[in-house]
Amino acid sequence: MNDVFKPRVIIQKLNVFYEGRHVLKDVTVNIPENQITAIIGPSGCGKTTLLKSLNRLVDLADGVRFSGKVLVDGANIFDNGTDITEIRKRMGLISQTPNPLPMSIYDNVAYGPRIHGTKNKEELNQIVKQCLQAAGLWNEVKNRLGEPASKLSIGQQQRLCLARALAVKPEVLLCDEPTSALDPVSAEHIETQLATLKKDYTIVFVTHILRQAKRIADYVIFLYLGEVIEQGKAETFFTKPKDPRTQAYIEGKSITRTEV
Repeated sequence: MNDVFKPRVIIQKLNVFYEGRHVLKDVTVNIPENQITAIIGPSGCGKTTLLKSLNRLVDLADGVRFSGKVLVDGANIFDNGTDITEIRKRMGLISQTPNPLPMSIYDNVAYGPRIHGTKNKEELNQIVKQCLQAAGLWNEVKNRLGEPASKLSIGQQQRLCLARALAVKPEVLLCDEPTSALDPVSAEHIETQLATLKKDYTIVFVTHILRQAKRIADYVIFLYLGEVIEQGKAETFFTKPKDPRTQAYIEGKSITRTEV
């Protein structure tokens, strides 16, 4: 990995099996700090599994087992005794489809801080405002915070989910195709906010849209059949790929046996 990037998460020989199916195979990558890392690859290649391994959500799948290490601040999150709740607080997840809680806009953002012990109303007000501003939503909802979140548009709901994730002060934002259900304008809102947020957060972004990865990624990981085929700085990954399989994928061609 290029020394310009300081690693925030270090993944070493990560293997994940679902009911005997080998989904991730000896994945070894470093996730750069304060950058946007895009995970790309065809459907079924293990992108979401890799993402969910970073906050132990992979544990929730039936029949899952894993080996290897995911190091955060030098500690392996798969070690026995790891506080999984704390890991998931540090690694906020934004899903493909917006999933606002059945409560007001305000309470959606305040929910996490309240769960973690924040009760002071003024402090909660400040958190809600700051997180909605960071998600680019404050000016659109500041006069309707008491309304149900379900009244927001889909694009607004996704930005609300971003604000909700930020409210518990994560260190890493895990984004699982967060714009796939959005119209182009709403998707651009999310991309713009993530580009702004990377100065304060490490962002890992799963996408199946190559042009999106080209727009926003600083670093790229290409997965194919559960293996990391290539990784590198986005500017060279897309212009000078080293592996013929990467070149074929970028050009929208099938990866042939002769390239495997």
